Amino acid sequence: MTIVPLPTLGRREAAAAALAAKHRLQVSWTTIAKTLDRSLVWSTSAVLGRQPLDAEQARAVGSLLHLDDDVVNALQLPPVRGADLVDATEPVVHRLQEVVQVYGNTLAELIREEFGDGIMSAIDFELTFERSEDPKGDRVRLVLDGKFLPYRVY
Repeated sequence: MTIVPLPTLGRREAAAAALAAKHRLQVSWTTIAKTLDRSLVWSTSAVLGRQPLDAEQARAVGSLLHLDDDVVNALQLPPVRGADLVDATEPVVHRLQEVVQVYGNTLAELIREEFGDGIMSAIDFELTFERSEDPKGDRVRLVLDGKFLPYRVY
């Protein structure tokens, strides 16, 4: 039986190390996504510790970013998710919270009217990000694409 040592780093520390290496080496998120053969948003989320990376993916990121074995091993730990991990003082995060505060109830009503009583999944979910050129100033385009999940009656 082979005994695999426990990682000395956690997933958060691995994400910080990967992010620091990304900046130091000036590697783009697009390059990381191509290396992982996954979407830009998912790949970014994975390296930041919010999605699972298998051994092959962690090694690929590790090779690209020149990460040591401890970081590569820690990248394979279960993802860390939760509202407490989000920096609400980050202006982009703050604006997204504002979007939910202003339009959240509106979207809930529209989803109910269109689909019935239920929610949009954040598990069976895709998010796309793109830059949209506009003569009045470029725009950020986000598309949230989640499966409709009806509430169950029992």
